[in-house]
Amino acid sequence: MMLTSELPHKRRRRVWTRIPSAPHCKLCAAPFTGVGGLVLGRFGHRRWPKNPKYCEGCFRTISENHGGAEIECTLLFADVRGSTGLAERLPPRDFNRLMGRFYDTAAQVVMEHDAFVDKFVGDEIIGIFVPALATDAHARRGVDAALALLRATGHGSAGGPWVPVGVGVNTGTAYVGSIGEGDDTEMTAMGDIVNVTARLSSVAAAGEVLVTAAAADAALLDGVLERRSLALKGKSEPVEVVVLGPGVAPS
Repeated sequence: MMLTSELPHKRRRRVWTRIPSAPHCKLCAAPFTGVGGLVLGRFGHRRWPKNPKYCEGCFRTISENHGGAEIECTLLFADVRGSTGLAERLPPRDFNRLMGRFYDTAAQVVMEHDAFVDKFVGDEIIGIFVPALATDAHARRGVDAALALLRATGHGSAGGPWVPVGVGVNTGTAYVGSIGEGDDTEMTAMGDIVNVTARLSSVAAAGEVLVTAAAADAALLDGVLERRSLALKGKSEPVEVVVLGPGVAPS
């Protein structure tokens, strides 16, 4: 099954992720611009015209293998904190450039850690770490990606962040597969794990990663790290989390 077994193009994807020609196909990471885009486009990896987030080859695969499965995976939601205030203070063009830089940076970090980009939602990016790409260590890959994203956005640096970001990481069972019909088909995840991760990213402070206890245990995080019990909107019971920041090594 393509979501749980190692994908045959995993090694190739890691190489393509490092080609500096954003944007990339959200599944296989083939670049769409620059020399990389010109070369790979000749081999069936140009943008799919009716869904330009995917290359032609991946979109064909998703469409032909419609459906999915319940699998254990890790989700990462990264949210720009105070984006409403930023939009109010900045000229529209400058705000657009800032968000574009955030999207490009976050997508690059997520893909470099063997996840695929689910989607951009407003001021948020969603990454999905499945065993086929991130192996059974998907929880640790999710935590490492979250910390790498904080560093990439300047958190922990002397000059401070160039954009304030809060991150939520969660591990559990989700329905992952192709959702929708025809040209609107998307590879995504659904289930309570998605809702919890979204809530975590919405309450994480700038420069903070909130990791659920399930993800922390799966990632083998140090037991002495800061822990909190959070009352999340829509949840009947408090959610236990481990708190990480750019200066914390999750040994």
